[in-house]
Amino acid sequence: MIAHGKDIKVFTGNSNPQLASDICKELGIPLGTSEVGAFSDGENFASFYETVRGSDVFVVQSTCAFVDKDGKSHSVNDALMELLIMIDALKRASAGRITAVIPYFGYARQDRKTKPRDPISAKLVADLITTAGADRVLTMDLHANQIQGFFDIPVDNLLGSPIFVDHFIRKFAAVHADTMVVSPDVGSVARARAFAQKLDMPMAIVDKRRQKANSSEVMNIIGDVKDKHVILLDDMVDTGGSLCHAAKALVELGGAKDVTACASHGVLSGPAVQRIGDSVLDEVIFLNTIPPKAGVHCDKIKYISVAHMFAEAISHIYMETSVSPLFL
Repeated sequence: MIAHGKDIKVFTGNSNPQLASDICKELGIPLGTSEVGAFSDGENFASFYETVRGSDVFVVQSTCAFVDKDGKSHSVNDALMELLIMIDALKRASAGRITAVIPYFGYARQDRKTKPRDPISAKLVADLITTAGADRVLTMDLHANQIQGFFDIPVDNLLGSPIFVDHFIRKFAAVHADTMVVSPDVGSVARARAFAQKLDMPMAIVDKRRQKANSSEVMNIIGDVKDKHVILLDDMVDTGGSLCHAAKALVELGGAKDVTACASHGVLSGPAVQRIGDSVLDEVIFLNTIPPKAGVHCDKIKYISVAHMFAEAISHIYMETSVSPLFL
C-alpha cells in the first residue's frame, strides 16, 4: 500500500456517471457510494456514505452541460460546482489524497485575453479546483497545453490520439496509401502532424478565417486531397460549423473522396447534431469524455470509450508509477 492512502476509492458527480462506472469496472472496484444533487432553491449538495479517511480518492466529473437521472438539464456551472463541493467534502473528511478526474475540462477555451477587459476563466477555474482541496488533476486533451501551468498542483493531461490511431489503422488498413490526415485550422497543425506521424500518413491543412465566435469561413486548402480518404482531427466540436465547413471544402474544393472526422470532446451545442447529420461527413467519432446527448440521435456520430485509458492512469497514480507510457 502507498503511504498517503490505505485504499483507492472512486466517486462521481452527475455529469458523466456512466464513464465513472466503466472506469471502476476496469479497475475491478465498486463505485463509491455518494449522493450529489441540488436543493429546491438550486444550491448543490454532496453527501458521501462511506469513510474516506486516509483513502486515495478519485472524483470523476466532466465540467460540461448534462442531463441528470431525472431528465433535468444542467449547465456547465452546475457540473463545476458539484466538483468543487465534492472535493471540499472529501478534504474535510480527511481523505489521504484527492485527484480531480476531469475528462473534459470546461472553460479551457478562455485561456488568454483576446481583447481588453477579458477574463482568463481557465485560470480562475484552475484556482477554484486547487483552493477546494484537490491534490492533483487528471484530464484529457486540454484545449491548450499551457493550461497545465495554471494549476499549482500536478496535472496529467492524457492524449486521446492513441485511441483514434488504433481505430483508424483498422478502419483504413485496406486504403492506407490513399488516406490523409487534415488539420481543420492552422492552430491545430501540431496536433494533426503528430497524429499523421503515428498513422504514417501525409497531412494537409484547411486555412480559414473566423469572422466571429462560433462561425468560420474556409479560405483555402493547403495540400492535395484529391481522391483521398480524409481524416479530420480536432480536439472538440462545439456548434459543428467549422468542422462541417471544412469537410464541405475538402470535398467540393479539394476533391476528397470522403471525409471522416474525429474529436476528443463532443460538446455538440446548438445546431451541431443537425449540422453533422446534413453535412458531407461520412462519420464523426468522439471519445465519451462528454456523454452522448440524451434524446438526440444521429447515425453519423459514434463514440469510443476512454474508460480503459483513465483506469490505467488512475492505477499508475495510485501505485506511484510513471504515467508516461500512456502518451506513447
